[in-house]
Amino acid sequence: MREFWVASGHHLTRRADHGGLIATPELIMAYLARPELMPPDDACDAERDLHASLLADPLRPVSKADIAALADADARENWTFMTAFRDRLMAAPSLEAVYVALARKGAGDLPPIFLSQLCHLILRNALEGCDDPYVLRAAELFYRSQKATVHNGALLLADAEVVEAQHHAQHDLHTSPLTAMLQPQAFGEMDVMDDENAWTYWSRSDAHAMVMNLGGNPKARDALCRVIERWIAHLLGVAVKVEPVASIEDRDWRWFVGLDSEGTRIGNALWNGDAPGADAAERIVALMRMTFEDSRFVDERVGNKPVYLILAMGADKVVRLKPQNLVAGLPLAPAANVA
Repeated sequence: MREFWVASGHHLTRRADHGGLIATPELIMAYLARPELMPPDDACDAERDLHASLLADPLRPVSKADIAALADADARENWTFMTAFRDRLMAAPSLEAVYVALARKGAGDLPPIFLSQLCHLILRNALEGCDDPYVLRAAELFYRSQKATVHNGALLLADAEVVEAQHHAQHDLHTSPLTAMLQPQAFGEMDVMDDENAWTYWSRSDAHAMVMNLGGNPKARDALCRVIERWIAHLLGVAVKVEPVASIEDRDWRWFVGLDSEGTRIGNALWNGDAPGADAAERIVALMRMTFEDSRFVDERVGNKPVYLILAMGADKVVRLKPQNLVAGLPLAPAANVA
């Protein structure tokens, strides 16, 4: 089997018999090594000692006195959060169970980066054995923001962080505007995934350096649908069928899920019969229709009617998909809400 997404840290977890991922001391140690938790140069001795002791024993108990001994208020807040998060991960039956609970009850003050990392890990587990690079590239939308642009009439999505890094590199090299205009591709030196180069994804899956031709390549749109199907099946145990659509033709549509803040705003406006804005159509990145294989899992208000999914870009042309919306926003019957 081909390896992918090593940076997810999935090798630092354990897959249980039920198929979910179990946190390990090694996973906690990886969190402790993150820059956000490394003691800064001006950290007090107590913070340095706490960090060093946790690196030596990631599961050692941390008392209120340990936290109170930290001189900096922000450090006390960070470490209170981190130890609570660590204890929650280690006590849970799976990382999937933690994610579902956060999605349904709210993440509170959980930094978005931690939710994205959980998503990355869980998706890596859900896509174990996947041999389609289009699906894996589409799955990056779940945990990486994407910069959108239209090139030769097609909507392209590129990793926003990589695009920003390229922009800074070009600026540092004093690239002229003419040179930038003459770039052979819309995103500098990044390759647009197609059938000829898709195989190269395997060697650079952690680089996030391939552009997704969401508007011009049907395989890219279908791949996003397949990821959504796998995500829901893995986390909720519910089988769904997702397909791209050009518009909502159903006059009696019962439910929608906005896959991001802008998609939710547009959907709410349409639902209420209001105008979603002059540029709403241009903001929509993907429109999909979801049907449930077994209507017994569906809220009776929806029944056998489809659920529409709306993904859009913000005013800054960045797509920020929120996969937690596919957990909290589905119209599941009460008996189905057991994950």
